[in-house]
Amino acid sequence: MNKSFSQNQARRNRQQNLWQQKWSLKTKAIIWALSISVLPVVAIGTATYYYGIDVISKKIPQVRQESGKSSREIELDLEKQLSLLLTGAGVAAVLAGAIATSVVNRTITRIKNVAETTNSIKNNLRPDSEFTQVYIANQDELVMLERNINLFTELLSVLRQEKEAETDYSQLSTKITRWVRESFNEEDVLKTTSEEIRRALSLDRVTIFSFNSNSNGSFIAESVAPGLPKILGVTVSDAGFETTYIEKYQNGAIRAIDNIYKSDLTDVDIELLEQFAVKSSLVAPILKDKQLFGLLIAHQCSRIRFWQQSEIDLFAQIGMQVGFALDYATVLEQVDTKANRAELFIEITRSIRQSLNEEDVLKTTVEEVRKVLGCDRVLVYTFNADWSGIIIAESVVPGYPKVLRSEIEDPCFGNGYVQKYQSGRVQATNNIYQAGLTDCHINLLETFAVKANLVAPIIKDEQLFGLLIAHQCSRSRNWQQPEIDLFSQIAMQVGFALDHARLLQRIEAEGVQSQLLADIIRSIRQSLNEEDVLKTTVEEVRKLLSADRVLIYSFNSNWSGTVIAESVVLTYPKILRAEIQDLSFGEAYVEDYQSGRVLAINNIYELGLDDSDISLLESFGVKANLVAPIIKDEQLFGLLIAHQCSRPRNWQQSEIDLFAQIAIQVGFALDHARLLQRINAESTRSQLLMDITRSIRQSLKEEDILKTTVEEVRKALNIDRVLIYSFYADYFGIIIAESVVPGYPKVLRSKIHDPCFTQTYVEKYQSGQVVAINNIYQAGLAECHINLLESFSVKANLVAPIIKDEQLFGLLIGHQCSAPRDWQQPEIDLFAQIAMQVGFTLDHARLLEAYQIAETN
Repeated sequence: MNKSFSQNQARRNRQQNLWQQKWSLKTKAIIWALSISVLPVVAIGTATYYYGIDVISKKIPQVRQESGKSSREIELDLEKQLSLLLTGAGVAAVLAGAIATSVVNRTITRIKNVAETTNSIKNNLRPDSEFTQVYIANQDELVMLERNINLFTELLSVLRQEKEAETDYSQLSTKITRWVRESFNEEDVLKTTSEEIRRALSLDRVTIFSFNSNSNGSFIAESVAPGLPKILGVTVSDAGFETTYIEKYQNGAIRAIDNIYKSDLTDVDIELLEQFAVKSSLVAPILKDKQLFGLLIAHQCSRIRFWQQSEIDLFAQIGMQVGFALDYATVLEQVDTKANRAELFIEITRSIRQSLNEEDVLKTTVEEVRKVLGCDRVLVYTFNADWSGIIIAESVVPGYPKVLRSEIEDPCFGNGYVQKYQSGRVQATNNIYQAGLTDCHINLLETFAVKANLVAPIIKDEQLFGLLIAHQCSRSRNWQQPEIDLFSQIAMQVGFALDHARLLQRIEAEGVQSQLLADIIRSIRQSLNEEDVLKTTVEEVRKLLSADRVLIYSFNSNWSGTVIAESVVLTYPKILRAEIQDLSFGEAYVEDYQSGRVLAINNIYELGLDDSDISLLESFGVKANLVAPIIKDEQLFGLLIAHQCSRPRNWQQSEIDLFAQIAIQVGFALDHARLLQRINAESTRSQLLMDITRSIRQSLKEEDILKTTVEEVRKALNIDRVLIYSFYADYFGIIIAESVVPGYPKVLRSKIHDPCFTQTYVEKYQSGQVVAINNIYQAGLAECHINLLESFSVKANLVAPIIKDEQLFGLLIGHQCSAPRDWQQPEIDLFAQIAMQVGFTLDHARLLEAYQIAETN
């Protein structure tokens, strides 16, 4: 009941308390019964007696004359008769009183029984009601009965209101769940939860308590009514819950306390709650990654609150949804972090690579890395031959000592660290005093005001050139793994950039030709994908050497190959995309080109070439050629070839050297282009996964989830058909969702009986296997399986399992119908992640639907 109801009852109790305390109901009833039954008889008898005496006194003379008796005798006779009459009246009064008393006792017993029954019911509903104790003490059953009936009337009114409120809880749960799930980071999830629950349930405070590893913790989110103390940020060693409750919360227990003073809380718990004015509390666990993350807590501070079961169920459901939302927020934050890190890496790499001399490379590196990591100092330390060294680049925030050009003699370094850094070791020290460093090392770091540091090696010319070092001087710092990975990758890029800068500096020192080489390399390196690198190379080299044709020839696995890039003057045949089969190549030249050989032929007819080689060159109009290997990922990728078609040509050594250097740079550029393409692909894939996941999670029904999935995946991967195949109990099944481009058959609702499936694939898909088939005719599929795929016009397919409730629900399938398709690993990974997300979302949709049905019933 609400507060005003209790106050009204107390006021009525006090107004009627005085007279009720004098007599019990039974006493008052007997008195009234005796008064009504005995007093009239006694009054009539007494009146008759005195009336008789008066009559006697008037009739005595007359009677004496008639009877002859003396007056005294006559008077005695009459008085005797009056006495008998008076006695009879008294007996009648006693009998009437006895009868009335008996009737009252029987009536009062029934009233008392009814009153006790109503009081028992009342005590179960409201054990703390003030007036009940007063009337029990006074044994006023009739008044108690009256008050209990009034109480029941008011209770029924309140219960009717509560029942009406319960019908809104299903909608509240859906709304709050939607609001929470629309929050895409942990902070927003917690803030939205506390705000919306407090508003929906009219609570004084909603807070979220997060556990530390030792079961202590702090309050990390709060929504509180004005005028009440704030609990946000408070750290406690005993969160107001006994240690035994931790395990119960882990198992999903809900704790509802109507009155903290009438619960099993300890004095310490009550004292803690009193600090924040708590009268009643409701606690539900929040599970994140199947572990107890914290507690969702509701406080009623203005009054005692009797929690209804519907409120408890709603609160528990929201606690569960918060856990799911935190899981998703974590996934999204990881995706965002990877995407941001990839973008940062690309930006820093571009900045470094735009610096074409060693000094600019180092200066750009320390500036950009310090900004990205938000640390106090970043420096580059280079080694001397004796492993002493000097700081050659630095970026430091104001207020901390500058150490640029400092020469450092660290006897500890050469003994313990050279070989580790040479092999690529990255050292992250969160606190220099807790890392087990030697005293000499700590003393060195203290001179630079260092509290924490991060160190990665810079490898130049395959030797340890120096160290890229980040210093945190203001405090110790817990370096995160993404920061360490990014730092390591940047240090590696610095090494590459230094190699390139050194090469460019040497080339520039050689004069005009070196400048031309720098221009070509710059043009190549500004091309950030493989096709642009190759196209720029052949165009720029042909102009530089004034050759008739420059091409790039790429090898197949059998050392045949294809011309994949070409620049040729207009008067000579174009051979782009020409496939060349040279059976003698693999035996004679592969090993030489793999080791870096450059072949210069001034005149094809004077070198003693085989007739087959001469015939091949003649078909392209070649008189002289120059060939240099392109090494990509330490393997022979192909050849950079210059053709002179108008006449023989005497290749100069400077031209040969320049050509060889350009080929090397093309290899580097291809490596970098591949790295950047992979990083961009990962970034794009992360964004696609996030976008598709958001679209799927906005669908709250299973049908909408499946429809959104096939539409979004088909668009994202540019596939001819995407479908979802759902299994029956015998692993036969039906296609329940489909998105297909026009022109190919629609297979939605097709039932498929594939006996090949259960024999080969069920167990693999159940364990999470993803199958990518580039060409159904080259994958060793059974004949029955190929026939099935042919009926759907499938040339290549991609299949990932959908796990729902830890069981194989079905398959997410991509069909390429126009041609075979070489599925790329990023596409396969994205496809698998989306299938996993579909399973999670189906679980949540089922859970939400079940909850809504339960609430409706």
